[in-house]
Amino acid sequence: MSTTEETHPHSPVSHAADGHDLIRVHGARENNLTDVGIELPKRRLTVFTGVSGSGKSSLVFDTIAAESQRLINETYSAFLQGFMPTLARPEVDVLDGLTTAIIVDQERMGSDPRSTVGTATDVNAMLRVLFSRIGQPHIGSPKAFSFNVASISGAGAVTFERGGKTVKERRDFSITGGMCPHCEGRGSVTDFDLSQIYDADKSLNEGALTVPGYSMDGWYGRIFRGCGFFDPDKPVRDFTAEELDALLYKEPTKIRVDDVNLTYEGLIPKIRKSMLSKDVEAMQPHIRAFVERVVTFTVCPECDGTRLSEAARSSKIAGISIADACAMQLSDLAEWVRDLDEPSVAPLLATLRHTLDSFVEIGLGYLGLDRSAGTLSGGEAQRVKMIRHLGSSLTDVTYVFDEPTTGLHPHDIGRMNDLLLRLRDKGNTVLVVEHEPEAIEIADHVVDLGPGAGTSGGSVCFEGSVAGLRASGTVTGRHLDDRAGLKEAVREPTGALEIRGAAANNLREVDVDVPLGVLCVVTGVAGSGKSSLVHGSISAGEGVVSIDQGAIRGSRRSNPATYTGLLDPIRKAFAKANGVKPALFSANSEGACPNCNGAGVVYTDLAMMAGVATTCEECEGNRFQASVLEHHLGGRDISEVLAMPVSRAQEFFGSGEARTPAAHRILTRLADVGLGYLTLGQPLTTLSGGERQRLKLATHMGEKAGVYILDEPTTGLHLADVEQLLGLLDRLVDSGKSVIVVEHHQAVMAHADRIIDLGPGAGHDGGRIVFEGTPAELVAARSTLTGRHLASYVGG
Repeated sequence: MSTTEETHPHSPVSHAADGHDLIRVHGARENNLTDVGIELPKRRLTVFTGVSGSGKSSLVFDTIAAESQRLINETYSAFLQGFMPTLARPEVDVLDGLTTAIIVDQERMGSDPRSTVGTATDVNAMLRVLFSRIGQPHIGSPKAFSFNVASISGAGAVTFERGGKTVKERRDFSITGGMCPHCEGRGSVTDFDLSQIYDADKSLNEGALTVPGYSMDGWYGRIFRGCGFFDPDKPVRDFTAEELDALLYKEPTKIRVDDVNLTYEGLIPKIRKSMLSKDVEAMQPHIRAFVERVVTFTVCPECDGTRLSEAARSSKIAGISIADACAMQLSDLAEWVRDLDEPSVAPLLATLRHTLDSFVEIGLGYLGLDRSAGTLSGGEAQRVKMIRHLGSSLTDVTYVFDEPTTGLHPHDIGRMNDLLLRLRDKGNTVLVVEHEPEAIEIADHVVDLGPGAGTSGGSVCFEGSVAGLRASGTVTGRHLDDRAGLKEAVREPTGALEIRGAAANNLREVDVDVPLGVLCVVTGVAGSGKSSLVHGSISAGEGVVSIDQGAIRGSRRSNPATYTGLLDPIRKAFAKANGVKPALFSANSEGACPNCNGAGVVYTDLAMMAGVATTCEECEGNRFQASVLEHHLGGRDISEVLAMPVSRAQEFFGSGEARTPAAHRILTRLADVGLGYLTLGQPLTTLSGGERQRLKLATHMGEKAGVYILDEPTTGLHLADVEQLLGLLDRLVDSGKSVIVVEHHQAVMAHADRIIDLGPGAGHDGGRIVFEGTPAELVAARSTLTGRHLASYVGG
């Protein structure tokens, strides 16, 4: 008899498949990465740290996650790939051991005014099915409860073949939708101030129209002059009622002007389509200013802002209509759904309960389903995207998070950490880009990039455990246990900004005097009403600059020089020194290389495969014509200047032949916010979130204002960068400015002169002032959640 033992299928003998327990990256060169090589453990939580701009996002999102998504897309047919976004292979030598990557980033959830929290998370879809099944009275299918579906009906003859004969029959059809017919499902109606659309004392040819972009020099002028509906040389005040109606309200009409077929449309419907169909927050500043000046948005009187038709609002379950359900705070809606007991829709109720409970668990119970998706902050949007993954049965998936603690009060960070650990414990790989020490602490594995930012970064400074990071001596390791202390002396206010009866969103008739001439921090748990109080009561305008977290919109042709207005004085200086036109020194104008049109690269479209970008052979990537580069300022041509980092350019334009005070002022502001390492010509599309926020701050610092409002300026900032930010805020206050900061970071709270704390909770549990005073008084009182966490932070 053989003595060989049979191997049990579950014995500890290693299997070949068990050898693939690492994600290996070798030779990563995306953006500023310098041949990075790392090995990440699977089914563990890995946190990537480093100063802003050190290469964290380039490694995690642009290399690991991007390649995973590209490989998944390649499994589909060429036909299907034609409908998918084309992804280029990252600049990397080896990427091994990848699993399916699910990216949960901080991209805003879109600015479509029809998109709400309910529509973006499928909760509205479930509620529509629920009301269509058990709502009384029964009014129709789920479409009857959708504010995006209009009710339509029609009739007509249809022709078809039957038994070899052509048969004609009359057919009727009707669709019952839930859209309010008056506001078309938007919840608000618009009223126009006509005096802001045209100057009645002028004719059209004299420039009567004040709508941005509606110049008589281009196509609009051709259409208005050739339409024949009115005299373009007659003052608008003298128009007949018929002529004025044609100018303002005429529906699209085909006309022929100079043997060209064109379409004429009145100004009001044209403005509705081109401007009002977009979210106000997503508009260019001058368009937004025009809309805010011309258009008054009022709650729809027919649906009372619910967006739904009367029929949709009439059907109820347990006395609640779908409009009532969408207006509820999600924590309250979860309780209402939990009390429903209807066996015929039991599976639907179970799924709905789980989804709503996930909202509460993730700290978003204060939201309502009718909240516009475009108004969510980056942190809120990221947590909303997490909802669909919390109950997933998938394992061995790589979840990639971009600063998931953004917008979270210290009280809420522990809850977010628990959710990340739960995803890991289900057998998933969790990769997190993060700066918060509380979130770094829970890591199984840490990768620290640096040592600096931009060209000074892109290397792995440390890889290992959190304890090892502390002892490593890297920038992150040295600052990990930093704790800002309370100020020994605080500034005294020089005045106050009075807010009375603030009632936006969840605020409860709040009265507060916001101190001026000091650094004032407005804080409180997420959803307590901070942004509603500050942005809803203090409007940006004369003397007030508001810097929010909105994304910087710009193409690959945009760069720090164009965004900040720095390029204008530089072009003028080059033009003056060489006796030529300033337009020659713009890669988007006359100076552009004719071969690549000033892009520096030539793009080749390869259909469903990723396009190929090759450096332009004619200009060698510097974007300008050869003749332009013959002109010099201070011994440098324009391409060499755009390749300079801010710190070098600050010296260059500060003295000598190239001295340009206007350019030097802008460069000094960029250096002050910690962007000295950025090159002037670096595309905005390659900047990190923290870099974009600071770029906006630097731009607005040049405006003549007495009050600065900042919305979580520490977002995306490394612990070391927060110190520099605090120094900048101090300089602003010392120069006579008033700085109001909406912030959760304890270092900023500790550094404040005055704190206004909202709460005590979120949603309808918040909206009240729970503390006003100095940080020392808040710590001593320990009467609020913020006070207790700040006391723990400063060791009080």
